[in-house]
Amino acid sequence: MNMRDLIPWGRQSQMTPSRFREEGDPFMTLHREMNRLFDDAFRNFEIAPFGSFSGAGRMGGWPHVEVIETDKDVRVSAELPGMEDKDVEVLMGDGVLTIRGEKKSEIEDKDRAFSERYYGRFERRIPLAWDVEEDKIDASFRNGVLTVTMPKSAEAKPNVKRIAVNANADSTKH
Repeated sequence: MNMRDLIPWGRQSQMTPSRFREEGDPFMTLHREMNRLFDDAFRNFEIAPFGSFSGAGRMGGWPHVEVIETDKDVRVSAELPGMEDKDVEVLMGDGVLTIRGEKKSEIEDKDRAFSERYYGRFERRIPLAWDVEEDKIDASFRNGVLTVTMPKSAEAKPNVKRIAVNANADSTKH
């Protein structure tokens, strides 16, 4: 077999090797997509609490939180397994709820052979989209879950009027 038969372009062709591969080669398409996926996955990585890596926009921070809004209040629950209330500090200021603390190891590093547990200091800031009565905020800690209840201020409570939708209305009239 002649070596020229293996080359996908000819001398008289204007197509370069890179353009040939981009136009129809499924392997190059797969290669490009895999590069894009890895770029997207690692683009906004930062060091998370406890020294592990966390994609800031994708996985969120630690502790994992749940925000629930009702007509009267906003509740934020944070999972803090293995911690006690004395290890956690809750702060509120400038419309941002801050949960911070430290999870300490029960054993010395020299005794540890292997560990997948996280230890160290953490801080989680949660900006609030609601006006709350800061002097009436309540925090409770039970079974490793911190719950912060923040009553909404009078200005933040919804003033919503329900509008009836008429199914038989003619949409051509203005």
